[in-house]
Amino acid sequence: MTTHDDYPAIRMYIAGEWCEGGAGATVPVVNPATATVIGHVPLATTADLDRAAEAAEAGFALWRDTPIAERTAILHKAADLLASRADRVGRVMTREQGKPLREAAGEAKRVAGALRWDADDARRAYGRIIPSEDGTLLSVRRRPVGPVAAFTPWNFPAGSPMRKIAAALSAGCSLVIKASEETPGTAVELVRCFEDAGLPAGVLNLVFGEPAEVSAHLIAHPATRLIAFTGSVPVGKLLAAAAGAEMKPSLMELGGHAPVIVCADADPVAAARRAAAAKFANAGQVCTSPSRFLVHESLIEEFTEEFVRAAEAVVVGDGADEGVTMGPLANERRLRAMEELTADAVTKGAKIRTGGERLDRAGYFFAPTVLTDVPEDAALMSEEPFGPLAPIVAFRELDEALRIANSLPYGLAAYGFTRSAATAERLTREFEAGILSINHCGGSTHEAPSGGVKASGYGREGGPEGLDAYLVTKRVSHLLTD
Repeated sequence: MTTHDDYPAIRMYIAGEWCEGGAGATVPVVNPATATVIGHVPLATTADLDRAAEAAEAGFALWRDTPIAERTAILHKAADLLASRADRVGRVMTREQGKPLREAAGEAKRVAGALRWDADDARRAYGRIIPSEDGTLLSVRRRPVGPVAAFTPWNFPAGSPMRKIAAALSAGCSLVIKASEETPGTAVELVRCFEDAGLPAGVLNLVFGEPAEVSAHLIAHPATRLIAFTGSVPVGKLLAAAAGAEMKPSLMELGGHAPVIVCADADPVAAARRAAAAKFANAGQVCTSPSRFLVHESLIEEFTEEFVRAAEAVVVGDGADEGVTMGPLANERRLRAMEELTADAVTKGAKIRTGGERLDRAGYFFAPTVLTDVPEDAALMSEEPFGPLAPIVAFRELDEALRIANSLPYGLAAYGFTRSAATAERLTREFEAGILSINHCGGSTHEAPSGGVKASGYGREGGPEGLDAYLVTKRVSHLLTD
């Protein structure tokens, strides 16, 4: 099922069969490092979507009643297959998304671990017996919610789909997932692992299509019981409204604009190195990427100098090439956004310390960029850049830094650097965010929940909380009779 150049032939997967779209329509898949077409992705018709939803409905009836030991064995086998194919999946991911091969293969291995975690954690989805009056057994039971409609973006082609797939299948749900049309090959590779592991037909269905049409149809479909989405705030609001109109629960992991506060007692060099490494990972195309750097005025020069050194040490290029540490942006739209945000900031008084322009080569490359003296009214301070732009701003008092940090409607991730336990506790209390890191900028882990507050969404992925959205709670009062 691969082409001559080892990029997979892109198909949809419905009711256990690989298929084209009913109308034969496709759109190209572009390698962002070369701006060349590497494949074509089929677009689903409404009839295709109906088939997928109906397959998920039938698959749910089967999967829900499959003993959990059998479900877990299949999911562990799929995880083992994915881990063994991580290098292959990484090469596909790099070609269609651009991130360096090491990051891509690491992502594939990481999500195999996430699948194992969810599969095992589902075995601990305990109910409880509640003391009650004599002759009555009062209990709480957890059951899978039903078929899930899931929608995922392009920036983590394995990570984002697997978060939905792993949680849903582990909980006993089936799903129809619409992965990104920009990075479909990785999704195909993931689904093949489940197919090869023996997952019954209909339990997992993969579709592609025009995003607004697919989401509207699947959300409204009678078979769908839960909507799970990762993406931008504006799209998330539209999908949440559509789900609400159907009185269907939803899980929303949306965008952010993560502040970093470097306190007066922090080590500015260590903070700059860790923050820069996180900023330029995946070319800044991470919803939790640190993106507003608020540094105490006594440390600002030392922090900035080290940050600039780190930015200039980034090796930008095709992620398939040896030694590259930052790949391209996803598309031409992201390049234009970087140019516009940079120009606006400079117009309002910001200074470019390094970078600030697209690279003169094929593909969608933008230089790692550091800006200082960025005013609060610059668009870069309120709009998530989703790219390699780092605005650095000085503050005098921690109250001022926290005000700026919490001034936006977003609340996904936040970061703080301090040697003081008391200050760390204050940051923990007062940061308005669902994900906090102190003295580092580490990513998500299988064992702990991730998710936002305010406009950054609701619900959690990962940890024991990650299964909550995929389970319903039943109160059962059983009057015992002779």
